[in-house]
Amino acid sequence: MTSQTITAAASGTWKLGDRTVNRVGFGAMRLTQHGEAFAPDAVPSDRDQAIRVLRHAVELGVNHIDTAAFYFSRLRSANELINRALAPYPDDLVITTKVGPSRDPSGQWLPHADPEQLRGQVEENLRQLGRDHLDVVNLRIVGTDSIAERFGTLAELRDAGLIRHLGLSNVRPHHFAEAQAIAPVVCVQNMYGIGASPEQEEFLRICGEQGVAFVPFYAIAGSGRTAGAPTGDSSAVRAIARTHGVSTAQVRLAWTLHRGPHVLAIPGTGDRDHLAQNVAAGSLRLSENELGVLASLHHETA
Repeated sequence: MTSQTITAAASGTWKLGDRTVNRVGFGAMRLTQHGEAFAPDAVPSDRDQAIRVLRHAVELGVNHIDTAAFYFSRLRSANELINRALAPYPDDLVITTKVGPSRDPSGQWLPHADPEQLRGQVEENLRQLGRDHLDVVNLRIVGTDSIAERFGTLAELRDAGLIRHLGLSNVRPHHFAEAQAIAPVVCVQNMYGIGASPEQEEFLRICGEQGVAFVPFYAIAGSGRTAGAPTGDSSAVRAIARTHGVSTAQVRLAWTLHRGPHVLAIPGTGDRDHLAQNVAAGSLRLSENELGVLASLHHETA
């Protein structure tokens, strides 16, 4: 499998509202520093390298980039790197951002935004990205409380033309239903991968039935979360990787894409070689037997 010649088009496409994207996209979280994301003592990334990675992603056909204003390190901001690397933006590029949480300049997390603060976060994303509107804005939350007031605020900004489409991140099914009663939801971005909980499996199915994109985060890292890919994988995952001549990370990404045509991938990296491998995972076709083995592992670890 020669990842250098494979583009994101090999993964197929899905529509976020009226915008068509390739199913393998790019997550910007890991662009701003080396090591675990959001670690206060992490070393900032090399600016020129980050810009080269972003430009190479677009060269490889990536047209869906996931970012947030709270993706920053001491010296780097993901949004401003995206602006520097890619503006003027290609017509087919869809940039998805998140609002809700925020971090102060020292990197400390701040309480979830109230409606007025959400407006400020949307404006900050517009400023950093150099846009007059945002393609997709996900409301990211923690907890089980009602999101009606916060999502309603974003719906008002959508009606005002500052946001094209709305999504949700880190939510439960009842949040999804609550949001849909207010405005259309084009995507749900939740933690998902091999070993995900039965609730997330059911959520993925519900999204598919309703034609809404399901966008896993930490699909490679799993419980490692912001620390990145795990150092160890099961013998089953390693065996499948050897059969195809790919990495275990590529197997994990391919498995998520096999979960349904509405499932998108947003793996992140600051390394060009890893970027090419992530994009190439969109062309990896797993056999029914291999999918069965991974399904067994999935249910064992869920």
